[in-house]
Amino acid sequence: MPLDLARIRAICFDVDGTLSDTDDRWAAHLAGWLRPLARQRASRLARWLIMGLESPANWVYGMLDRLHLDDEASRLVDWLFRHQAERGGSFTLIEGVDRLLADLQEHYPLAVVSARGEKATLAFLDQFGLRGHFRAIATAHTCTHTKPFPHPVLWAAEQMGVAASDCLMVGDTVVDIRAGKTAGAQTVGVLCGFGKENELRRAGADFILETTAQLGDLLRG
Repeated sequence: MPLDLARIRAICFDVDGTLSDTDDRWAAHLAGWLRPLARQRASRLARWLIMGLESPANWVYGMLDRLHLDDEASRLVDWLFRHQAERGGSFTLIEGVDRLLADLQEHYPLAVVSARGEKATLAFLDQFGLRGHFRAIATAHTCTHTKPFPHPVLWAAEQMGVAASDCLMVGDTVVDIRAGKTAGAQTVGVLCGFGKENELRRAGADFILETTAQLGDLLRG
């Protein structure tokens, strides 16, 4: 089904791979571990492994949610990001996202819908001064269930004062697309993160972009 631009009254964004260039950061760390084994091929192998783990990782997180262990998983992710920051690490912003959000904020209420923990999510937003762009910030701790369940999308829509069916969910993984579609929202998949185009299309993405920064052009028609 083609994207219905006239229906969009609010926009929800995933963080990892959609606003934050997390896949390249993780791939770089993994390449460091692989370099003694793979040498010149370490970077390519690391990225292939990160991308290949996307689907099973989503499945595992969904199972943890069903077993009510998602809080423990998100606390572990928070600890990992905090530990990395203490070692001098920092987040990376996908190119053009800051300008995109500043422009979209003038036309739509915006929300973050992330399966990352609250501390790591807010640390990323604050590093780049992005928190003020968003009327709602849903993290792994906000609702009873996180993505791929629709709960955080529904919650964000309520906070923004719109129906979930009038929202656009933007994300880089099948988890993001499923959460948006189940909530009744339209969805845009982006290829600047973990997801692959064929997976996003099979999940029902209404449109696919190479990078999040292209969303402004899409919405302008």
